[in-house]
Amino acid sequence: MDELEIDAVAEVELDDPVLVEGLPGVGHVGTLAVEHVLEELEGESTLVRRIYSREFPPQVSVEDGVSELTCAEIHAVEVPDGRDLLLLTGDHQAQSNAGHYTLTDAFLDVAEAFGATEVYALGGVPTGELIEEYAVVGAVSDESLLEAHEDAGVEFRDDEPAGGIVGVSGLLLGLGERRGFEATCLMGETSGYLVDPKSARALLEVLEDVLGFELDYESLDERADEMEDVIGKIQEMEQQQGMDVPTDDDLRYIG
Repeated sequence: MDELEIDAVAEVELDDPVLVEGLPGVGHVGTLAVEHVLEELEGESTLVRRIYSREFPPQVSVEDGVSELTCAEIHAVEVPDGRDLLLLTGDHQAQSNAGHYTLTDAFLDVAEAFGATEVYALGGVPTGELIEEYAVVGAVSDESLLEAHEDAGVEFRDDEPAGGIVGVSGLLLGLGERRGFEATCLMGETSGYLVDPKSARALLEVLEDVLGFELDYESLDERADEMEDVIGKIQEMEQQQGMDVPTDDDLRYIG
């Protein structure tokens, strides 16, 4: 296999589409968000591209006994009364710095081929503590994009996230801007040590506002309830066993 291969699975005509990335990251926030859109708009979605790369881990996924080489996928979603979407999903990011650049360029190539000029990268920003109110922190590739997102409730904070934005989400901003894309990164606040459906919902509510689509959240809310049950049981077990329950300071970390 070559270093990078893009399989054209299907061709569709889209109306002013937007690329929305949801690859694994902190709290799996972006991944959960994009998977929920695919689940809710399944009837309007079409798998259009698979991207294979030697930068992905050397493994296959297995479903019902059938293997599939690790890859990223792009689904086209025709949204009634809203902007059409190109949803980027996958189980892995690249394993090297050079690989992040190669794959991000490939994702932008696909977006460009379908006529997209706008990109949203979705992810999480770790707080290191359990939170009740889920803010969405943003970064944009151009100052002209600030106002519309502030109106949608996105917070733009000085020097946050600390250390910048790494991986595909960061490069979609940087490389996207250099290629003429309007690029935005939306990061839901999350503790950073658990899968976080509530943070994913906060991101999606912003996207609903700025891109003009509507979703049902019943299944995502059920996952959030399940995670809260898990947290409660872990804390209860630790208390019964006389173990120290982690404090907010214990949970804080960089990354």
